[in-house]
Amino acid sequence: MSEKAFQFKEFKIEQDRCAMKIGTDGVLLGAWASLEQEPDSILDIGTGTGLIALMLAQRSPALLIDALEIDEDAVDNFEQSTWGDRLFCYHAAFEEFVEEMQDEDKYELIISNPPFYAEDYTSESASRNKARFAEALPFSELLEGVSKLLHPDGEFNTIIPHKEEKDFLALASEFGLFPKKITRVRGNETSAIKRSLLSFSFKEIELQENELIIEISRHNYTEAYKKLVKDFYLKL
Repeated sequence: MSEKAFQFKEFKIEQDRCAMKIGTDGVLLGAWASLEQEPDSILDIGTGTGLIALMLAQRSPALLIDALEIDEDAVDNFEQSTWGDRLFCYHAAFEEFVEEMQDEDKYELIISNPPFYAEDYTSESASRNKARFAEALPFSELLEGVSKLLHPDGEFNTIIPHKEEKDFLALASEFGLFPKKITRVRGNETSAIKRSLLSFSFKEIELQENELIIEISRHNYTEAYKKLVKDFYLKL
């Protein structure tokens, strides 16, 4: 295992060749995503290291878990996992993937931790810039593609900056996607809401809303956060 590998309870992530490293957003989304409908087919858009797809493989017996990642240098951690026979990674642009797959069987769960850094964000790594520029996958393109790939009774889960929530919900409705559940995330009790975890379906139903606070103090995590991620982090 390389120095940059991240060990979870049931799998590890090699991330030395991947532009986007393990982050709280991905872990939150992978642990929060609803599996109540027991989906048999799952798609992870922009999988990066494969973190969310692996988390869902651990949580779900789904027979098909596809992952999409345009960066061919992103490390494929699937084969090293216990669930390699259920995981498959496509190296393609999202637009190409949608065009190829929209007439195939629809996915019962689609999940994405999309790129959303502001236009003035830059780093010294070109691949990191591409992985985190919103232009790499605009929300409109993401939602349009999801609307074409999602099963009529399926769910779409994502995490976005809270400041983008209102516009994202309005845009989603244009593609017939309506919010089922929203969890707004704060770093601590006194900090501003930073992220919104969103679940969508094609059905208009009563919206469930709640909040998640991650820490009481530095590295002193709330019971709600520990309950959410305890199956993954070694120290929880």
